Parts: sequence; C-alpha cells; structure tokens
Amino acid sequence: MTEKITTQEFKEKIFDYQNEKEWNYRGDMPAIIDFYADWCGPCKMVSPVLEEISEEYAGKLKIYKVNTDEEQELSFAFGIQSIPSLLFIPKDEQPQMAVGALPKEAIEQAIKDVLKVE
Repeated sequence: MTEKITTQEFKEKIFDYQNEKEWNYRGDMPAIIDFYADWCGPCKMVSPVLEEISEEYAGKLKIYKVNTDEEQELSFAFGIQSIPSLLFIPKDEQPQMAVGALPKEAIEQAIKDVLKVE
C-alpha cells in the first residue's frame, strides 16, 4: 500500500536534507517517492499503477506519496517542476528521478535496474 508522507516524515524516514549535505537514505528497503497533486491528470493515471506495484512488491520496497501542493518546501528542495515525478531510491546508491506518467512496464524496469529489486 502506498503511504502519504509530509515533509517532516520525509526527513525522519527518508533523508534529512536540511541537516545533511550528502545523500543518506534512512529507510530499510528501497523506495519510490511519488510527487503528485490531486488536480493532476497524469498523476491520477500513475496512482493505481503504484498501488498495484506496492502490493506486488510488498516487503521488497516502499512507495510514498508527496502532495506537492501541501509539501511545497519538500518539492522545492528536490527541484520538482513538473508532476508526476518519481524518485527511485535504492538502498545503498544515489536516488534517480523520473518525470512524467510512466507506464507500469517502465516503472517495473526502473525497480529492477535502479532499485535492484526482482
């Protein structure tokens, strides 16, 4: 199941970008952050796909959702200019951003290639 998080929760669970300069992921498994807005049509297309993926990969990765209207500081910190934007966070490597409404196949390919999850 996807989980909506606030800026404060992001700093606690993912990365405290205010106090740390180098990327330091705090999570215990790979993650995808979905930067979205309720009014965004393409975001509504990606949302059910991410729900499916969260069930199919349960226990292997986490999917978080960040509402860019409500969490503007966090969106600004990551330079979000268009949505949806998906931040793929591997356990021990640098995160990678993908912009746009990706089809399920492309998200699953990034899960394998970037997150190293089968």
